[in-house]
Amino acid sequence: MREQSTRSRQRPTFLVYLSLVAVTLVAQSTAAFAQQAEDILSRASVLRDPDIPSLGNPDGDLTIVEYFDYQCPYCKKVAPELAQLTKEDGKIRIALKDWPIFGALSAASAKLVLASQYQDKYSQAHDALIGATTKLTGSNVDDLLAKAGVDVAKAKADLQTHQQSIDALLARNEAQADAFGFQATPAFIVGTFRIPGILTKAAFKEAIADARKAADKP
Repeated sequence: MREQSTRSRQRPTFLVYLSLVAVTLVAQSTAAFAQQAEDILSRASVLRDPDIPSLGNPDGDLTIVEYFDYQCPYCKKVAPELAQLTKEDGKIRIALKDWPIFGALSAASAKLVLASQYQDKYSQAHDALIGATTKLTGSNVDDLLAKAGVDVAKAKADLQTHQQSIDALLARNEAQADAFGFQATPAFIVGTFRIPGILTKAAFKEAIADARKAADKP
């Protein structure tokens, strides 16, 4: 009985200790999560993630970030508009962030195109899929990439080798898109402006002008 009495007196103290440990762990976890979110949404991570492919002028005075999906019809529609504007302007850098929200085929396509970087064929691979006029399938993705000059077998081997870093890149893209509150593709960051969707060259020009004005303000 005495032993039981001693244990009963010790139990509340033990429970308090567990509670304090739990609170500490939650606080640490919350702090870690907050730091991770801050890192993901930092200016450098959003605009200059070194693992994200870019097109246009690498030294341009303005970066446009696009969150896109290769099966998104609106992404396909806007691609030539943005490409033409980038060429005309000459000072725009495009950071392309795959956000495969249309399912497994989108994710597989994104990973394969990203893997083509390791043979310096990213732009060709990207253009082949974003410019495809037929519905993407498991088989024609390989055909489209091959016709664009991509060594598909090498891309698949590189994907296996670099699977972890490619998966991490896609996870960062998704975390950013979610944090910005984007609901669909395409979605953009123009300079420091969050823009859920743009589909015309005229709208891009207006957004670019506003972003450059904002950047010039002290």
